[in-house]
Amino acid sequence: MTDYSRVERLALCDLLDQLGPDRPTLCEGWTTYDLAVHLHVREADPMAGPGIMIPALSDTTERRMAQAKARYSFTEIVDKVRTGPPTFSIYSFPGLGHNLNTTEYFVHHEDVRRAQPDWQPRQLPAEQQDGLWKAVRLAAKGMTRKAPSGLVLRLPDGRESVAKKPTGQGSVTITGEPAELVLFCFGRQSVAQVDLDGDADLVERLRTTSFGV
Repeated sequence: MTDYSRVERLALCDLLDQLGPDRPTLCEGWTTYDLAVHLHVREADPMAGPGIMIPALSDTTERRMAQAKARYSFTEIVDKVRTGPPTFSIYSFPGLGHNLNTTEYFVHHEDVRRAQPDWQPRQLPAEQQDGLWKAVRLAAKGMTRKAPSGLVLRLPDGRESVAKKPTGQGSVTITGEPAELVLFCFGRQSVAQVDLDGDADLVERLRTTSFGV
């Protein structure tokens, strides 16, 4: 079975090398340099990692990112990301790192790709799409908890997964390929190639709701 987290890691690093440090990304306020630093400290700095998930510790993460950016050039940071996590990192554990990075590297690869002019959706292998479908079904409940309505994720072949049970305002169905559903649920609604079916007001609100960690 192909490790698509590694495929995405390497493809992202190649793209970063091609674009350089100062290009935009979909992560608000972050350049390509900033995004590369985020990926590095997430895997290699135990002091920085917790603040990515815990808002109360975010100042520490930002400080550690600034230190890493001051210490390493863009090329050095990208090379460190390409090499992968150090042996002491939880991301280096067999299986665990793959599971933790299945969506991480896909989403951030698209954060760079789709922030550039004239981007186009990729045709991903069926095996990778299947892995992303599994991942989004597990993650969507947490990622979309701020949704004003219920949410149903639907694939083009009709398979469905309930991300959030209907609220008093009803429910909205989001249809798309697994990769696009991942992007939608991870807060990239503006670029996700999906169809939304439901009350027009709810649909509009969902397009701007803050999703993600």
